[in-house]
Amino acid sequence: MIDYIKGAITQITPTFLTLECGGIGYFVNISISTFSKLEGKTEYKVLVHEVIREDSHLLFGFADSEERDIFRLLISVSGVGANTARMMLSSLNSVEIEKAIIGSDVNVLKSVKGIGLKTAQRIIIDLKDKLGKQAGSGEIFAFADNTRREEALSALVMLGFAKSAVSKILDKIVKEEKNLTVEDMIKRALKNL
Repeated sequence: MIDYIKGAITQITPTFLTLECGGIGYFVNISISTFSKLEGKTEYKVLVHEVIREDSHLLFGFADSEERDIFRLLISVSGVGANTARMMLSSLNSVEIEKAIIGSDVNVLKSVKGIGLKTAQRIIIDLKDKLGKQAGSGEIFAFADNTRREEALSALVMLGFAKSAVSKILDKIVKEEKNLTVEDMIKRALKNL
């Protein structure tokens, strides 16, 4: 399997580029976000994902490993093919997709052309745990696998507050300060409700 191709960019459009390496021109499908990162460059090391089918061999290229990682996770979901994943990465960047999945934001995923409610829900169900475990960046960690936040949420919902309102406030509180106890989270949330 091809991991990357380093060569001269001889042609680039928002949907594909031609990368010349060793006298061979490779047709590589790309997303709009990769296009914006590579536009104006004459040479680049493009990370590749190879899709081999009975009737074709396709190359999908990425400017960075984060985008390729999200692409590979998306195509692991039943019903999401390589072109759908590329469409998602053209509409949203990899961080926005990650946040939408970890935050269970179906509407963000549905905003992508070709993604319906069932597909968006399937993506969230299949990938939420995988992304939550590998989430290392600070912003995403606020949503990932935070049991204290969940305890505070259930306590406030039991007190009669709307789950959606409480969830938004708790996300904001956790982003501001990560190491709060459940009691502190509840006290701060009560001040804002």
